[in-house]
Amino acid sequence: MLARLALWWTILRISIEERLIYRGDFALGTLMRFLPIVTQIFLWGAVFSALEARGGPAQQVAGYTYPDFIAYYLLTMVTRAFSSMPGLASGIARDIRSGAVKKYLIQPVDMIGFLLLYRVAHKLVYYAVAVVPFAAVFYLLRGYFPGWPDGPTMLAYVASLVLSFLLGFFLEATLGMIGFWFLEVSSLLFVYMLFNFFFSGHMFPIDMLPGAWGGLVKSTPLVYLAYFPSAVFLGKIAGAELAWGLAIQCGWVAFFLVTAWVAFRRGVRHYSGFGG
Repeated sequence: MLARLALWWTILRISIEERLIYRGDFALGTLMRFLPIVTQIFLWGAVFSALEARGGPAQQVAGYTYPDFIAYYLLTMVTRAFSSMPGLASGIARDIRSGAVKKYLIQPVDMIGFLLLYRVAHKLVYYAVAVVPFAAVFYLLRGYFPGWPDGPTMLAYVASLVLSFLLGFFLEATLGMIGFWFLEVSSLLFVYMLFNFFFSGHMFPIDMLPGAWGGLVKSTPLVYLAYFPSAVFLGKIAGAELAWGLAIQCGWVAFFLVTAWVAFRRGVRHYSGFGG
């Protein structure tokens, strides 16, 4: 047990040291990522102005005020920084296709565990470097926020962020394992990213979707990658609904953890590698 813990700690430490090389890129990339918020400010300002011009004062849209929309968009960018796993699924599929996956089969290192620690290191270094740009942007736009949530809500928000990271990892790892059965998965990953962008709530709050459509989208795991944590912070989800949402999010994490593990085990049995 101690030897395994020492192995995981060594992997995590080396991964952190490797990711520190990109600290300048992380800081610049974070600032560039926030530039579209200027467009969002003008966009929703124009939407609310148009609604007021047509039918009198429009204070809310789907329960969101104009400042709520800006705050929501900022919060989804934080959540997406946790849940997004750029290159994970495609990297797994590429390793399977090229034969590089063999190193996980002949060495005493679990592939899923190794990749998880590598992503943990990435997020730790990213936020250690990006915290200053994040803080600067949120300070400049603090007027759009109603204030800090209470203690229990804040704890629920942090828990939802951690769960969004785990969900994003195991979901994309599962998609990457499809490479054991299909030579090319780039088209499938493109479709996934397209659905992810729209139905995770990254573009707009899912509450805006009418009736059954909103319920259908909320029943998918994608909403927990952006919408759910942001709505928790803003107080749009509270009480029993919040507890139930966290339970469902945990359930999705457990589901994709199992599917990723099963897909890997079954994929290894199906896999054939040749050469040196």
